[in-house]
Amino acid sequence: MGTAASTNADTSSHGSEDHAGGQLYVSLKMENYRLKGELVPHVYGSAPLVGSWDSSKALYMERESTFMWELSFVVPPNHETLDFKFLLKPKHGNVPCVVEEGPNRQLIGGTLQGDQDSAMFKLTGDEILEYKVFIKADRVSPFDLAASWRAYQENFQRSTVRGIPDVSIAAATEVGNDIGSQASLELDIEHYVVPAPSSANSGPVYAANMTETPRSLARTGMFSRNDSSSGSSHSQKDLGASVDRPGGMEVIAPETAKLSLGSGLVESKSVGTFSNMQKQEGHRGLFVDRGVGSPRLMKSSSSSAFAVDVKLGSESKNSMPAAAGAVAAGAVADQMLGPKEDRHLAIVLVGLPARGKTFTAAKLTRYLRWLGHDTKHFNVGKYRRLKHGVNKTADFFSGDNPEGIEARNEVAALAMEDMISWMQEGGQVGIFDATNSTRKRRNMLMKMAEGECKIIFLETLCNDRNIIERNIRLKVQQSADYAEEPDFEAGYHDFKVRLENYEKVYEPVEEGSYIKMIDMVSGNGGQIQVNNISGYLPGRIVFFLVNTHLTPRPILLTRHGESRYNVRGRIGGDSAISDSGELYAKKLANFVERRLKNEKAASIWTSTLQRTILTAGPIGGFPKIQWRALDEINSGVCDGMTYEEIKKNMPEEYESRKKDKLRYRYPRGESYLDVIQRLEPVIIELERQRAPVVVISHQAVLRALYAYFADRPLKEIPHIEMPLHTIIEIQMGVTGVQEKRYKLM
Repeated sequence: MGTAASTNADTSSHGSEDHAGGQLYVSLKMENYRLKGELVPHVYGSAPLVGSWDSSKALYMERESTFMWELSFVVPPNHETLDFKFLLKPKHGNVPCVVEEGPNRQLIGGTLQGDQDSAMFKLTGDEILEYKVFIKADRVSPFDLAASWRAYQENFQRSTVRGIPDVSIAAATEVGNDIGSQASLELDIEHYVVPAPSSANSGPVYAANMTETPRSLARTGMFSRNDSSSGSSHSQKDLGASVDRPGGMEVIAPETAKLSLGSGLVESKSVGTFSNMQKQEGHRGLFVDRGVGSPRLMKSSSSSAFAVDVKLGSESKNSMPAAAGAVAAGAVADQMLGPKEDRHLAIVLVGLPARGKTFTAAKLTRYLRWLGHDTKHFNVGKYRRLKHGVNKTADFFSGDNPEGIEARNEVAALAMEDMISWMQEGGQVGIFDATNSTRKRRNMLMKMAEGECKIIFLETLCNDRNIIERNIRLKVQQSADYAEEPDFEAGYHDFKVRLENYEKVYEPVEEGSYIKMIDMVSGNGGQIQVNNISGYLPGRIVFFLVNTHLTPRPILLTRHGESRYNVRGRIGGDSAISDSGELYAKKLANFVERRLKNEKAASIWTSTLQRTILTAGPIGGFPKIQWRALDEINSGVCDGMTYEEIKKNMPEEYESRKKDKLRYRYPRGESYLDVIQRLEPVIIELERQRAPVVVISHQAVLRALYAYFADRPLKEIPHIEMPLHTIIEIQMGVTGVQEKRYKLM
């Protein structure tokens, strides 16, 4: 049996005028730490509460926190005397039904009669269950009622974190020594590791192996047994071109010439995008883009001239990104004002081996895909290994070997043809990854691209011998070129000779449009030079590259501790955290202290909503920064509702969201694409940071951030699992992005 607390029953008097015109607002709360099966507290009684003392019509109380239930209602002026009792029964049933012991409760004019500060329930046998009772009454004016008194009480009351500045730092606490308490982590943090999703990278991944599967070679059946990424394309070559998908899955797309509206395709609301709305016999994976489409441009019957000029039809189906805001505006402007070839962009890498070209290409590909641009990474080395095998010594790469030069130019041309063909099918940005170390090779590529796409050369230069040495060793360890070489030293020597061969013929870029990255990968400054760069997308690429580096550091992503709205199934709002949320905040502080104890610097980022600020509260010793961009997705007029309430009261909105969660925008709120747009500065700053960062945010926001690091397609973002009380550690470094997950509760 629990210990009862004093009853909270009070009234507010606002004068005779308010009393005459106002109505009584009553809040009933029950608290119990001994949960009993599926029994939920209810209230029943005389008119006008529920009427006739019928337990089947009792009003159920909503769960406010783990141990607290609440029911609020307004009493009309002519019924300010209430008789009622509490009872326990299932939420959607009438059996069993346990009525509280003792006399009826009476509330007269907002004052509780007698001293009933607890409710006793006699269960089976002699078991007694006791609840604490809290009753609050207030006089509410009609104006407050018109604005929803309950919403006023919950959402407009003063925040508990209002006085905390946007940037603050708390003194380091001894949370790690809190042995014996529920908040302590008594085991090593590795004990809390849980499996990451199957699509995540848990170990080093060689970036070249994740690039586009060569389509031109797939058509001729030229595959090496040593290249594991060739997949099943050549056995399915009659169906069309293969398209890489995350997690190693491969989708076969039919030739674009075979597609027509007559085969069952219907045009979607996104201009120039086609969806497979009817099941197609004989075609697998007809919709082959990475969840990207076009902004919702409405074309009227009088706008045919605009459609001809911008060419948003089947000639360039995916020429517009699936985006909102600045990205969509920039893409539309480039489409309307730029020359035809500028509608497709080829970023051609230039640089000696072991200078970070493939790593830079992989990061740029991930960034552009996340923004909504259909982007693919074409690695010429992958083409070479498929056509000529992996057992090529350094002599094959010598400038004095005309047969080797011809073979390497041949596979470069094949990769360029594949990229241009993909662009003609709707691709937007191609990343062409090779050394391209001579002016003759680059002239060949520019001639092939004439009238098809705009080329920007991206040259990576590095003079730091330590970084070059590290990259050489990683190359020998991870590259498929040395997968069959058991002797590391032999492979290391061969690659050094290959590098010397390239250095003898290397010619820096001085022609065309180019971006030069000089000693940028070290993380200690460097230079970036640009020539003849214009347009929205090239400008974003330059801005991104300025802020990237290879400094290893962890980024920790976690949702706030459980909030009161989480307990009640409500979305949005600015509620405080529950008892479980407070416990997680203490455990998180303990974890952060242990995980980052050897770091010289780190920072804690939160949103401006109190549930994230309260979660970060116990963390000491590191600066805390509030970002408005990290606030939860704005649910507009649905803020504070449950999904069941949205389904019942706004069925059209509920169905629209269900059909396309990525592009669905809450009325007067946001879509996931809107969230991605406002998160771009956060991504840039995370790339620029050289120290660990702990990001405490919300489900939709963390889904979008995680999708960037994990290179997940846009259409998957609204469905990514992001559980409460779990930490996702993203490790960024020269070997790419790996993740580890910790479940603290």
